Amino acid sequence: MSLMSRRFEGNFCSIRVMGKLYKTLIRPVVSYGAGAWTLKKKEEQALLIFERKIFRRIYGPKYENGEWKSRTNHELEVTSKGEDIVQWIKGQKISWLGHLERMEEDRVPKKIFAQELEGTRRRGRPRKRWTEEVERDLQVVGVRRW
Repeated sequence: MSLMSRRFEGNFCSIRVMGKLYKTLIRPVVSYGAGAWTLKKKEEQALLIFERKIFRRIYGPKYENGEWKSRTNHELEVTSKGEDIVQWIKGQKISWLGHLERMEEDRVPKKIFAQELEGTRRRGRPRKRWTEEVERDLQVVGVRRW
């Protein structure tokens, strides 16, 4: 058992502090470089499962009717009072898009972003492109033209 996982059990510190530790230490490490990711549903589910596992350690079981019960996903969502890791990653993507748009034209990331690919895609279902995924995320937020 690692040092960090032992810190999320018992009375090491308050629940509020452990939540802040998760959001400031663990989540950024897990999602390093997430602004450039394209996530599939399976990967999104794996990230959400990981986050709920951490929150179950932080909040612990609850005592009801004389017995200890594990917290449900809905209870964890209500008690964590924040965006989940997938929403946070989508925010990172939108933030990176804004950074790319403000970049000078001669910078390499801007050139790569603005470049149009030649040729055709492989046969079958095409893989998600980063720009398509970010455009969909922007539509969900309510931004129409970027």
